[in-house]
Amino acid sequence: MIPERKISVAVLRGGPSSEHEVSLKTGESVLNNLHAGKYTARDIVIDKNGAWHVVGTKKNPAQALTGVDVVFNAMHGEYGEDGQVQRILEQLSLPYTGSDVFGSVLAMNKISAKRRLATEGIKTPAHAVIRKEQGNIGEQILSTFRSLPLPVIIKPANLGSSVGMSVARDFSTFEAGVYTALKHADVILIEEFIKGKEATCGVVERFRGKDIYSLLPIEIRPPADKEFFDYEAKYSGRSEEICPGNFSPEEMREIQRLAAVAHQSLGLRHYSRSDFMVTPKRGIYYLESNTLPGLTQESLMPKALGAIGSGLPEFLDHVLMLALAN
Repeated sequence: MIPERKISVAVLRGGPSSEHEVSLKTGESVLNNLHAGKYTARDIVIDKNGAWHVVGTKKNPAQALTGVDVVFNAMHGEYGEDGQVQRILEQLSLPYTGSDVFGSVLAMNKISAKRRLATEGIKTPAHAVIRKEQGNIGEQILSTFRSLPLPVIIKPANLGSSVGMSVARDFSTFEAGVYTALKHADVILIEEFIKGKEATCGVVERFRGKDIYSLLPIEIRPPADKEFFDYEAKYSGRSEEICPGNFSPEEMREIQRLAAVAHQSLGLRHYSRSDFMVTPKRGIYYLESNTLPGLTQESLMPKALGAIGSGLPEFLDHVLMLALAN
């Protein structure tokens, strides 16, 4: 009897983004957790200049992906999560994991995502925008500072992992925060800083008999010296991540519902993770969605999977089967 051919999976990792190192770790985790009896893996590393490498040899995307059945996109941030690599894969007619071009572009732009979810009646923090292309940055800073209540959180409009993000409590820190964010992006989002419990909730499509399966919400408690869950707090292992989080049953259900609504409203695919701020008096505020959440040992998605008795091998197999079915 001839054995069934294994499925060839290309794992894309790295990329020319500020999250290059995190993506390398996510890709490594994917490679280490693929079912060896079902899949053969091809490790494709994309360097910081955007060049593709297979076993140390530079190749163009078509060459690197020759003979591949499906692609697992393990990249984060610009290029890998904003629709660019998705366009390449679609031009090559290759199935891939994660959101398509439309969903990736929409979710990556925090301003567009906020506007879309506002039409669903979901609360988002009051906000303003500063655009480098408009010039007169000093005037934009002054008018924006006057328009929002302090404190505010300042972030690039199209980056992940809290890169370039800061909290401002006076004009000096506001001005400094804007110029820091402008080093990373041309469009800056300034939001009212909502005080409460930070929550994140992942969803998986067509999992355990549900069209959209919401995982257990995780409560994130940054270290005492951090005002929010910034890049260092995310990846240093110093934050306390409680799964399931210390939320009331009503809050748990609402966070799970909102995560599913965000996934569907933004046109996301296969899986995603959305972040929220839970307040005792003002309710639950949507912050942003991550179309390709990290899958490293420090990442939140694997913790949520473990809390329901699942794990990366089952999750990876499920998502790859979704990609192939599409």
